[in-house]
Amino acid sequence: MYLNNGSKRLGTKIAAAVLGNFAILLATASTAATVTTVNGSDIDSAVFDMYLTSRLQKPAAQATGEERDLILQELTDIYLLTTQARAEKLAEDPATRAQIELQSRGVIAQAVAADYIANNPASEAEILEAYNKELEQAPPLQFHARHILVESQGEAASLIAELDGGADFAELATAKSTGPSGPSGGDLGWFSAGQMVKPFSDAVAAMEDGSYTEAPVQTDFGWHVIFREESRLSDAPTLESVSDAIKQNVEQRKFQSYLEGLRAEFANKD
Repeated sequence: MYLNNGSKRLGTKIAAAVLGNFAILLATASTAATVTTVNGSDIDSAVFDMYLTSRLQKPAAQATGEERDLILQELTDIYLLTTQARAEKLAEDPATRAQIELQSRGVIAQAVAADYIANNPASEAEILEAYNKELEQAPPLQFHARHILVESQGEAASLIAELDGGADFAELATAKSTGPSGPSGGDLGWFSAGQMVKPFSDAVAAMEDGSYTEAPVQTDFGWHVIFREESRLSDAPTLESVSDAIKQNVEQRKFQSYLEGLRAEFANKD
């Protein structure tokens, strides 16, 4: 919605990862205690909790005793393997070193991004401004439409030809539609775009009031000929109901601007 090219998507990917893992980063920032020691290497509680959360996809505090034992065994195995004499030599392999470098940089990048977002949160004013802007750019609409559902594209095309010749849409729907709305002239009543399958809702949204589709529309249900009778503004979602999503979008954009500034500084050094 806000980012269009691959370079921008990278910034959004980092920001999204940060927003998703921010609670984990905060939870593991406190002083860590040693859980166990393997061949002289300590496994501390921060590492343990981070690995548990990643493996089980839930906060460490919600893990059962059995789950904690399983995670500790897995971590112990990892430390056993990585503390072998052979491991030190393998760690110098160029491909392994590259993987370690990339993973390390990725973790640090997320930490830097988390720090930026924590110190530059979206303000109430910014959230309200973004909310109002969204409503201005895409006011929510409801549509009143009819449709004729048939099994083949050819049947639908023939119906459109009849409409072009002046046939009445409701009468055709009553006579030809295989859908449950057929007996009522194909009347679907009022609906919002999200209530219909995407090909259908996209077609309705692209039409003008009082017009029918110039080509058959295919969905999983069959082939449709659609008549959009009228449209109206619907009630907008409340700010409270979308505040969290808008907050994340605002913070992603702020982080994106910060990252673009860093890119500009880097480019100017050449």
